[in-house]
Amino acid sequence: MRTPTIRDVAERAGVSKSLVSLVLRGSEGVRPEKRAAVLAAVEELGYRPNAAARSLSERRTRTVGVLLNDLRNPWFVELLDGLNSRLYDSGLHTLLADGHLNRRLGEDLTRTFTELRVDGLIAVGTLQDPEALRTAAGQVPTVVAGAREPELPGVDVVANDDELGARLATEHLIGLGHRHIAHIAAQGAVGELRRRSFEAVMGEQGLTGVTEQGDLTEEGGYRATVRLLSRPRRPTAIFAANDMTCVGALSAAEESGLRVPRDLSLVGYDNTYLSRLRHLWLTTVDNASHDVGRRAAQRLLDRIEDPDRPREVELATPALEVRGTTAPPR
Repeated sequence: MRTPTIRDVAERAGVSKSLVSLVLRGSEGVRPEKRAAVLAAVEELGYRPNAAARSLSERRTRTVGVLLNDLRNPWFVELLDGLNSRLYDSGLHTLLADGHLNRRLGEDLTRTFTELRVDGLIAVGTLQDPEALRTAAGQVPTVVAGAREPELPGVDVVANDDELGARLATEHLIGLGHRHIAHIAAQGAVGELRRRSFEAVMGEQGLTGVTEQGDLTEEGGYRATVRLLSRPRRPTAIFAANDMTCVGALSAAEESGLRVPRDLSLVGYDNTYLSRLRHLWLTTVDNASHDVGRRAAQRLLDRIEDPDRPREVELATPALEVRGTTAPPR
């Protein structure tokens, strides 16, 4: 069967093509009975607007490019859920690209988005090539979500208050009575904020923390924990930079014959679905990822509407989720 056109809808409804276009664009200047006739014709014929034609006429594609640091990180799932729900409410669709694939193939995915003429771009997480984002931001409205860099003119940042989140985790362990606490850190501005906050809280209590470098992966958490547990004086508690790192720490502890939390307390960060699995049940920091996603989407909508508005940094408030991996030291 032939695909119905806007002309078919106009003939069925007994109106002009221009009036059909007004109805489909949601214009308020259409009489109720005419609007009802057009919508009925659209339903009867099964008409679907031609997205390509509409993009040409409106000079908009109604798409948003979303570039993630690494799709393997479960933290992105809830952030994307918040992001997509707000964009969908505004009639926009998302195109996803994986920054990990970008590094492996040596492709500039931000350029791909600009070539597709997306209406906006959201960079999620810490990206390895900030210069590429700088170039893209000069061509399309851009927002950074869940990270604190790069700092670019006209690019809003929506993230978690990482310093407060790390403080909540560290103070929780100190409050339980732990004095020998280690931190498995991460690279990038977010990792640096969490590490500095951990060290500041320890210093406020007259304590000295131990830091091992991780890479936000389970394997990195495992290896860092093995190094920590091989020290002459092993820690009684570990604050990990994210939940995946914490899962790796849990594996290393159990492999070493330590019981969590009896022998070693663990705190993660992100409150991902991993932390809520019953056999893991991690104490972790909820970084309000769904809320960060919705706020980032709204920031992008605002910047599309007003590209010259001042740059802003917006931080969501974290909360500590106490579960089964922390307890007072023996």
